[in-house]
Amino acid sequence: MSNFTFPSMFKTQEISSNSVTIHTRVGGTGPAVVLLHGYGETGDMWVPLAVDLARDHTVIVPDLRGLGRSSRPTSGFDKKTQAGDLAGVLAALRIEQIDLVTHDIGNMVGFAFATQHPERVKRFVLIDAPLPGVGPWEEILRNPLLWHFRFGGPDMERVAGRERIYLDRFWNEFSANPSRFSEAARDHYAKLYALPGAMHSGFAQFAAFDQDAIDNRAFLAKGKLAMPVLAVGGEKSFGTMMATVARFAASDVHEAVVPDSGHWIMEENPQATIQIVRGFLGA
Repeated sequence: MSNFTFPSMFKTQEISSNSVTIHTRVGGTGPAVVLLHGYGETGDMWVPLAVDLARDHTVIVPDLRGLGRSSRPTSGFDKKTQAGDLAGVLAALRIEQIDLVTHDIGNMVGFAFATQHPERVKRFVLIDAPLPGVGPWEEILRNPLLWHFRFGGPDMERVAGRERIYLDRFWNEFSANPSRFSEAARDHYAKLYALPGAMHSGFAQFAAFDQDAIDNRAFLAKGKLAMPVLAVGGEKSFGTMMATVARFAASDVHEAVVPDSGHWIMEENPQATIQIVRGFLGA
């Protein structure tokens, strides 16, 4: 098994949901847990954690719309719509309640789902990315490392054929030690982002942030999340800022830091990440 290949206990399904097709891996038995990836990776990032959790959970790993092996529509990249994608996946699998583990853009999709369906989320793990419109969002936007949050226009399409060059910048700048984001991982994800329409879909995820901020403020006007939330930051990335953000959105916040890691927690320190997540889900 490579680091990006799910073992045979996981079955792949192409699930029609919300006018898109969501590539989904499902494996294991027990309480359901959903793992949502972010930008620069796909659901394949979760293989080590998924394998560990599948010992006593039903593990569900979708690719977000437009990314990985899911279909690439021309619209619907606001996170409220993508929460509907997840709702459709769960309906197809006949799963009512879940634990939710998310990273990067996945945090935003997971938050939109949890705020609309709080009774369906038992525990929520948010890993190393902010939530549009929540807490210090405007301050976070001013960080020059996050220039890509506002990257748009016709020039962005010129990366076609240069996906690896573009993505290397993120893998390097957001790592505590870039060598831990392996050459094999870079090659794997660059090929997936070179698929027709994938980079455009990635840019569309960021272009939707203004609408996401509007939606999130409307969600929070009805009250904070009540389920236990674990806010996890990479030590050399968001760190304890994750808990600061989460406390604006949830009333029962726990916090953890992945040591010796930047943003790419499953590449940089997977064992610590697995230990942190499993400890919270088992609490």
